[in-house]
Amino acid sequence: MPSAQTMKLRNKINRNNINKQGKVPKSLMKTEEAAAMGPILLGVFLFVVVGSAIFQILNVLSNSNEL
Repeated sequence: MPSAQTMKLRNKINRNNINKQGKVPKSLMKTEEAAAMGPILLGVFLFVVVGSAIFQILNVLSNSNEL
């Protein structure tokens, strides 16, 4: 159960919405846009991941020939 102070604060915030008649936003909280991963950052990420996978495969193959 919210406290009396919280209820008064929410009533004060929403009191002005009565006169807006349907123009009230769905949420009073500000939404932040998600940071999109750019194509350059995606390319660097794929280069590191794929490059390290290829390097690991070559390393395993070269070590298996020594046995």
